[in-house]
Amino acid sequence: MLESKITHLTVCDVRFPTSLEQHGSDAMHTDPDYSVAYVVLETDSDAALKGYGLTFTVGRGTEIGWTRKRSNSAGDSSHSECCLGFMGAGGGQEEQMLKEGYPAYTTSCAWLGYTDQQLTQLCSEALAQGWTKFKVKVGADLQDDIRRCSLIRKLIGPNNTLMIDANQRWDVNEAITWVTKLAEFHPLWIEEPTCPDDVLGHASISKALAPLGIGVATGEQCHNRVMFKQFLQASALQFVQIDSCRVGSVNENLAIILMAAKFNVPVCPHAGGVGLCELVQHLILFDYVSVSASLNNRMCEYVDHLHEHFKSPTIIRNAHYIPPKDPGYSCEMLEESVQKHQYPQGEVWRAIEQQGKQ
Repeated sequence: MLESKITHLTVCDVRFPTSLEQHGSDAMHTDPDYSVAYVVLETDSDAALKGYGLTFTVGRGTEIGWTRKRSNSAGDSSHSECCLGFMGAGGGQEEQMLKEGYPAYTTSCAWLGYTDQQLTQLCSEALAQGWTKFKVKVGADLQDDIRRCSLIRKLIGPNNTLMIDANQRWDVNEAITWVTKLAEFHPLWIEEPTCPDDVLGHASISKALAPLGIGVATGEQCHNRVMFKQFLQASALQFVQIDSCRVGSVNENLAIILMAAKFNVPVCPHAGGVGLCELVQHLILFDYVSVSASLNNRMCEYVDHLHEHFKSPTIIRNAHYIPPKDPGYSCEMLEESVQKHQYPQGEVWRAIEQQGKQ
């Protein structure tokens, strides 16, 4: 490739009003507006090459990422457009992914702010579409959690997979007590049961819940590979949840995947938000094709929101991620979507402001 220089950097604060319908609501984020600090790098290349990158937020703090990116003349190169090349562990893995895809689970059916009617409708629709793995948000009220988990377990039946996610809501002893009372619904894991930095706390929870057959999943808030190393060394998690935007680069996520393989702990990435599914699909393909060569206890989160705003949206078929065929890291957004949802001057936000004044 001929050398080229970055000539222009654009950073946009792009937000989607998901809080209006309680999409993304959980025990810690009751009214999130899914958002990104979105970066475009232009070059002096004759081919007009551009790089695209994003960092996901829930609306609060997007301006921090926006400011940080503007202050860095090279943008956030860790998430700029790139193409992952795979050195396969065996020819069969690539063919299997192209044919069948990578197993996914859905979080879209059971946000904490959804009504029972919504839960019932969305779970029924997902089952009809072939989904077999479902995650439920918990952590705000125990009796409400018992009721909602009971409802969803009855809807999905005894043979489909259920996971629960507390989004860091509890302390260690509270997590053990609370999850023990939800054990009757046979969740595969409890996700983020306590502070995401508390390695030994997660180890205590893991040890206490092991006799119940419930694992601990965490990692979406872990900020570097050293944290993951400590979690793995302490046997503090049974499912590694990398996030495509949380750590410093694609390379750092690949290091975490390799460590997980060393400790024989499955990688089940966090996704959803704005663009996280588009990004993380490349990482799960790398894990399967080049590292694990196994789908045992492996799956990737999928949230059915906001994919229509991307040039190369994630493709889901039969509850599986289908490998993308477009080059790059799949994070280029449609220009119309960026303009309409820029905060606070975009058309969508001006309309919401105007409605609030009426």
